[in-house]
Order: sequence, then C-alpha cells, then structure tokens
Amino acid sequence: MSLNLPIGTPPLRILIVEDDPMMQLGLEQSLMAYPQLEIIGQADDGYFGVQAALKLKPDLVVMDIGLPRLDGIAATQQIKAALPEVRVVMLTSHQTETEIIAALSSGADAYCIKGATVERLLSAISAAVEGATYLDPQIARKVIENLKPPSHQGNTANLSQRELDVLRLMVDGLSNPEIAEKLYLSPNTIKTHVRGIMNKLSVDDRVQAAVVALRSGLV
Repeated sequence: MSLNLPIGTPPLRILIVEDDPMMQLGLEQSLMAYPQLEIIGQADDGYFGVQAALKLKPDLVVMDIGLPRLDGIAATQQIKAALPEVRVVMLTSHQTETEIIAALSSGADAYCIKGATVERLLSAISAAVEGATYLDPQIARKVIENLKPPSHQGNTANLSQRELDVLRLMVDGLSNPEIAEKLYLSPNTIKTHVRGIMNKLSVDDRVQAAVVALRSGLV
C-alpha cells in the first residue's frame, strides 16, 4: 500500500514520540520503507516530543499516550496549540473510551492501535493528511456510540444507496482510500460522496456523520 498523496508532493516529514526502544525502532524501519515518508526525529518522552516538534516543525507526529514526564495527550495539546497545522496520529495500546476521547479532544487527528498492520497505520496517516479524523476499526464503533451527537441531525432519508454504502464504511473507521478500494471507486469519487453525506446530515466532520448514522439506525 502507498500513501494517497498528490503527485509531486515532497516527502511527509515525521516525528516519532515513543518511549519503547523496540517499538521506536520498528516504527522507524517500517515507515522508512516508503519513499513518501521521511523520519526527521525521535523522542522518548512527551516533554522532549514537544520540544522536538517546536524545533523541527514536522508535518506529522506519531505519538504514544503512555509517555514519561508528559503524557501523549498533554503533549498533543501543546503541539497543536503552537503548531495547529501539524497532524498527530496516536499509536497506542490504550483503548479505554476515556483515553480515546481525551486524545481526540486534545487535537489528535487519528487514533491507531499498536499491533495493527503497517497498512492500517498508513491509512491513519493518509486520513490525517487529508484532514479527516481516523479511528482504528477496533475501537471506532465503541467510541462513536458514546460521543455526543450533533445538535441538528439533518435529513438522513435523502442519502442515496451509494452514500449509505460509503457511510457504513466510515462508521467502521475506514479512510477514503480504503473505502475506494472496497467499493471499486476512485478516491476523488469517495471524497465527493463524503462531502455529500456531511452536507445532507448537516455535520462538520466524519465522526459526527458516523454518530448520526449510529443513532439514527442507518447502519
């Protein structure tokens, strides 16, 4: 699998913040296999992670939650406050609803579970780069069902069959490239469907759309 980046885009500059040396090494080796990615730095605690982000100004940070001195949630908050354009992908073994929602509330763009395949991490990175919110399929439904629904839920009856197909896969936590592959459509077509779904449901992002879908019994 390759990242869904526009042709001619320079390599994505990545900072890894992870305190487990073996995990850190494994991440570096796995991601360096892709020419679209460039590892520009590593840190083994949250405090140094923030300092490295401020100095290196990466495009994306792969962040653990359970870090010494400053946890990944607090570190993400500080990075996002100073560098709001930097994307943050949480890669962690933590799966409680409180931690997941706290991570997303801190500004994290994606939440991926350790032990997932490299392809799953690439999907999370691709979604974050696209400006979408990504939840690992292992936790997506559990988390979405506990999120507060939007105040206005739009007109769910106006969704086409194809939009419903796309929405079901969004609820499962799939990124646009993954949805495109499953439905045998182009990523641009999926982007168009996602925009249409959000407009019809009167929501601002993919997570809210999934909340409406679950609470309305659409999926």
